[in-house]
Amino acid sequence: MQQPSPSAALAPLEPLVGEWSIEALFPQLPPTDVRGKMTFEWMTGGEFLIQRWEVPVPEAPDGLAIIGAEPGGGSYLQHYFDSRGVARVYAMSFDDGVWKLSRTTADFSPLDFSQRFTGTISEDGRTIRGSWEICHDGTTWEHDFDVVYRRVG
Repeated sequence: MQQPSPSAALAPLEPLVGEWSIEALFPQLPPTDVRGKMTFEWMTGGEFLIQRWEVPVPEAPDGLAIIGAEPGGGSYLQHYFDSRGVARVYAMSFDDGVWKLSRTTADFSPLDFSQRFTGTISEDGRTIRGSWEICHDGTTWEHDFDVVYRRVG
């Protein structure tokens, strides 16, 4: 089955489309202990990008996100849902191979902490190396964990 083409507003996200392996690197765990898979695919009509992930570790949730363009272009919203019943909205950008997500205000759920992610896609488009940060006091950002996505196939 052929993938739909993305809308013009979402076309910059094309480098994310496909299947990826996930390697999460937590400071308190040995390297390569948390692995999973992730896919990005266009929703019918190309107006949204669907992200799905599975991680076979009980502490790491499986989930999906629906990504759409913000009015005016250039930025996106990621609507996040996971197997714990968590629903969140992240502001998202993808510029010059740098993928950013952030959540600093309450949305569907209370804001017990803020989060942000920055990932950089390699020149060959086959690897994304990123890092999640967390903030509990509204000011001080701390490293949470690293993640590496590798394109499958």
